[in-house]
Amino acid sequence: MNGAASESVDADAAAHSRGSSFYAAMRILPRPRREAMFEIYSFCRFVDDIADEGGPRPERLAALAKWRSDIDALYAGDAPPARLRGILTAIESFDLRREDFIAIIDGMEMDVEADIQAPDWVRLDLYCDRVASAVGRLSVRIFGVPPQEGPGLAHHLGRAFQLTNILRDLDEDAAIGRLYLPREALIDAGIFETDPQAVLAHPALGAACAPVIARAQYHFDEARAIMARCPRQSVRAPRIMAEVYQPILADLSETRFAPPRARIRTSKRRVLLAVLRYGLI
Repeated sequence: MNGAASESVDADAAAHSRGSSFYAAMRILPRPRREAMFEIYSFCRFVDDIADEGGPRPERLAALAKWRSDIDALYAGDAPPARLRGILTAIESFDLRREDFIAIIDGMEMDVEADIQAPDWVRLDLYCDRVASAVGRLSVRIFGVPPQEGPGLAHHLGRAFQLTNILRDLDEDAAIGRLYLPREALIDAGIFETDPQAVLAHPALGAACAPVIARAQYHFDEARAIMARCPRQSVRAPRIMAEVYQPILADLSETRFAPPRARIRTSKRRVLLAVLRYGLI
């Protein structure tokens, strides 16, 4: 990647994530790793925007199919289009796998094909694997996590983050017709609706969220155990993100999801302390 291209990617990512745990964690990385992570971030943001921005489903599926064919062509050795030149550098530098990029696109297609509403646990786990843990599988290679620990860390931390996002974004998702709470958890709580707005208005919403909280906490715990076995340098960035993100889950648990629900945000102080603890000290 030439200097001008790398600076444009860095600035683009910074503009969309400044102040976030992602931005703070990535800034402590050596430049080649940081630039590779911003390329992954930009790729994920592009395909996520296709899934979330609305519009005719066939057009959005076609846009994702174009990303899929471009990734396939990249791995086949074809000259990359401009938007993939930085990704090619990351692939070559860190031996990133084609199937992880494709899994992310597959996850976005799940959102485009039909609005997800109350999937069963198996489908929800597949979704989390594609949209979050696949990103983790790319990331751990860039971070330099030992190969014997990287897949497990990606598996658990990706799911922990995604389940936390699902709980945090209930209202935002419902506004576009989506509900990611698992069907089994709804039924166990006595909720037999799948319409997002009806579920969010149900008095047993907190009970339906409880098993999702428990599963997210389990994944955080497993991820921390894995990070404790890894060389400190290789897990500085994921430690910062976990340190910032896990308290969001705790805050959500305390609210019990009673209305009115204010969106929980990460304080700058929390981010700064995480960076000081794992990034600088």
